[in-house]
Amino acid sequence: MSQAYELSGSIKMIGDIQSFNSGFSKRELVVTIPDGNYPQDICVEFHKDRADLLNALAIGDHVKVTFNLRGREYNGRYYNTLVAWKLETSAETQVDAAATSAPPPSAPSTTQAGASVGGFIDDSDIPF
Repeated sequence: MSQAYELSGSIKMIGDIQSFNSGFSKRELVVTIPDGNYPQDICVEFHKDRADLLNALAIGDHVKVTFNLRGREYNGRYYNTLVAWKLETSAETQVDAAATSAPPPSAPSTTQAGASVGGFIDDSDIPF
């Protein structure tokens, strides 16, 4: 039994269905997840009938994808695949443009690290 993993982010790319002579089909979805200063683009695959889950989605939609991690060896090289089996859309977690345009809060007059001097914080006691 394999462990299930989840990732949440916004859709960057929705691929076309790829069909193979064996009857196997798949569709790729690239989700951008926040990771500090360097967001990560993660590609997951939807196999067979699960590829239809992507039909109602658009680029920029926020989604949560549940997937299994698969690995295999071929000619001495190792490959990993994220095989998705559940997809949830989440409109309420999208960033509200009005909230992002609000001005930052004003600086406090004193802090635990030091006192404010002329609008600047004395950081001589900060450990970094």
